[in-house]
Amino acid sequence: MQSRAVKVIDMSQYLPTFTDVLAAAERLQGVAHKTPVLQSSTLNAQMQAEVFIKCENFQRMGAFKFRGGFNALAKLSPLQKQAGVVAYSSGNHAQAVALSARILKMPATIFMPHDASPSKLAATKAYGAKVIGYDRYSEDASALAAQLAQDQGLNFIPPFDHPDVLSGQGTAALELFEEVGELDALFVCLGGGGLLSGSALSAKAKSPLCQIYGVEPEAGNDVQQSFRKGERVRIPTPITIADGAQTPMVGAITFELIKNLVDDIHTVSDAQLIEAMRFYAERMKMVVEPTGCLSLAAALQAKASLKGQRVGVIISGGNIDMARFAELLAR
Repeated sequence: MQSRAVKVIDMSQYLPTFTDVLAAAERLQGVAHKTPVLQSSTLNAQMQAEVFIKCENFQRMGAFKFRGGFNALAKLSPLQKQAGVVAYSSGNHAQAVALSARILKMPATIFMPHDASPSKLAATKAYGAKVIGYDRYSEDASALAAQLAQDQGLNFIPPFDHPDVLSGQGTAALELFEEVGELDALFVCLGGGGLLSGSALSAKAKSPLCQIYGVEPEAGNDVQQSFRKGERVRIPTPITIADGAQTPMVGAITFELIKNLVDDIHTVSDAQLIEAMRFYAERMKMVVEPTGCLSLAAALQAKASLKGQRVGVIISGGNIDMARFAELLAR
C-alpha cells in the first residue's frame, strides 16, 4: 500500500500517565459497566494457553468507547458543558459521546460517515445527538468537526487522540489485570490507538513483564508501518469489514505512547476476523463486531508462540447490524 511519512509532533508534554487512568476509573465508578472476563475451555485447549477475554461488547452502548467518551465529557467545566460537544466517528465513539452527553445533560453534534452502520446511526440519534453525514473517503471528518467547534464555540472530542479519552479507555485493561492478575501477553484491537495506548499504561503498571500487542486489519496497517518507521504514516482510508479501524493515521498522542510502551503491531485479514466472529458466536454465544475480533484473530494466529502462557484478549465492541452479522458468518 502506498504511504507517506508525516512529520512527528513532540507530544510528550501532553502524554497522560497511569495516574490519569486511575482518575478516570474513579470518574467512571458507578457509571460504566464493569464488564465480565470470560474464558472458553475450547479456546484454551486450541491455544494450549490460558486465555482471558475482556468483554467490552457488554459495555454501555456496546463498546469500550463509553469509557473514554464519558471521562472526557465529565472533565469539562460547567460552561463547557453548557456549550456542548462535537465529535466524529464511524459509530462507537459517536454513540459513546451521545450517551455521555445525555447523561451529563449536554448538547452533542456528531459527524458520521454516510455508510455508517444503520444500527450505530440509529442509536446515536436515539441518545439525542444531532448527526451530520460526511463521505469518509473524500472528506476529512476531523477538519469538519474542528471547524464547527471553532464556529459555534463547541468542545471538540476526537475519537482517540485525546488524553482524557485514552485514559478512560485504559480502564478496561485496568479492570482485566485487577481481576485476573499478571499476564504474559495482551492483545488489543487497534484503530487510532486510544484503546491500545490506554491499555499499555495499565499493563506497564499492573503487569510490567506483559508483552503488549496491537492488532489492526491487513488493509489498514498504518500503525504497523508507523511503528516500524518510528514516525506516523498516513495511508488511504482502508477498505475492510473492521469499520471501527478504518483510520488512515494513528493519533499523535497515542502513537507516542504506543512506540514507547507496545511490543509489536500485528495484522489480520478480513477472513480471519470472520472466523473469530464465528467462534465467539458459536462457542461463547456472543455477538462481536468485526473490529472487536481483531484481538482474538491475532492471538489465534500467534498461538504457537503463546503455548503455556496467560493471555489477555480485549474485545472492543459488539455493535453490528444483525443482517450484516448473518451475511458475514454465511461467507
